[in-house]
Amino acid sequence: MKNLSLTFFKYRSYTPIPFLLVMFFYQEANIWSLIIGFLIALSGEGMRLWGVSWAGSETRTTGAVGGTFLIISGPFGYVRNPLYVGNILMYAGLGIMSNALFPYLQIGALLFFVIQYYYIVLEEEGYLKTTFGAQFEEYCKNVPRFFPRFTQYKDKSVVQPPLNLKAGLRSEKRTLQAFSFVVITIVLLRVLRTLSF
Repeated sequence: MKNLSLTFFKYRSYTPIPFLLVMFFYQEANIWSLIIGFLIALSGEGMRLWGVSWAGSETRTTGAVGGTFLIISGPFGYVRNPLYVGNILMYAGLGIMSNALFPYLQIGALLFFVIQYYYIVLEEEGYLKTTFGAQFEEYCKNVPRFFPRFTQYKDKSVVQPPLNLKAGLRSEKRTLQAFSFVVITIVLLRVLRTLSF
């Protein structure tokens, strides 16, 4: 199981590519799928940016699992894995935008990414438990893994880095570029499809 977790962790930036290719090839976008899907995807990217602005560039590593701080601020006060929740919302929104093979592609992608992130999180939580001990265990008791709580968890004994939106934007540059590319491609494919009729 550890090998599977590490493999998913190492290649997590590339696993969306097959789904994107299928999505582009079979797109059947309409005005409602574009609007609804974009809003869902944008909320996912917003959650990612908020999280990265607290956690910093350490979220970009593809080597060993690790982290300097136990982040419990911002979105981490509501859900333990806001970046992965944000990714799932982003992928779901882009899938809805494309309306490709709806709903089978969207359900299949959702199941795949939930399984992928489940295994990645097991590995990350093992590291956090070893590194931060009782503080992390208390955090786990109070903050759900994937389904956000309604109020923000706080623990003043846990040292936090400052919120840094500028660093967050810098760290998210690649994701924002990919997000923009996919959105523009879906819209262009829709326009080309319309013009071809």
